[in-house]
Amino acid sequence: MKNEENIVRCGWCGTDPLYMKYHDEEWGKPVQDDKTLFEFLVLESAQAGLSWITVLRKRENYRKAFAGFDPIKVAKFTIADVERLMQDSGIIRNRQKIEAAINNACLFLDIQKEYGSFSEFIWGYLPNKKPIVNSLKEHKSAPARTELSDRISSDMKKRGFKFFGTTICYAHMQATGMINDHIDDCHAK
Repeated sequence: MKNEENIVRCGWCGTDPLYMKYHDEEWGKPVQDDKTLFEFLVLESAQAGLSWITVLRKRENYRKAFAGFDPIKVAKFTIADVERLMQDSGIIRNRQKIEAAINNACLFLDIQKEYGSFSEFIWGYLPNKKPIVNSLKEHKSAPARTELSDRISSDMKKRGFKFFGTTICYAHMQATGMINDHIDDCHAK
């Protein structure tokens, strides 16, 4: 059994059990599954301007509201679905973010058709499709964006993606393990 007192974690997750569980089990772990990549696309876009813990606490509500993060189902959402979601207190009720999730689902499906999978597309930006592992002494030294996140964000914006600027893109890359920004001493590195 692990002694929690001796476990070194990245400082951003603090002591909130939900945040620590997310940090330990998900953040920075490479994700190749398209459904999970879509989930993080929706959640990271919803997070714009808010703290990640706010979205993390609403994650299960998002899962229900957005059809289990099935991009095929979300792409078929109608104006009536947008209105329904605007009344759902379990998610962030921002019309632009809700509409962006539906828009992005359609574009996500287009990329799947073009590349065979969204994973093939997004991981294709990385050298040899391998995660970039940064060496960080403290979490505050992690960048908010890089030239790579600039490029991916710009390419996705040209395709019509919404709420996927370079900072959100970089956070998506961290969350899905394309970038490993755990501090060097972190047990999850």
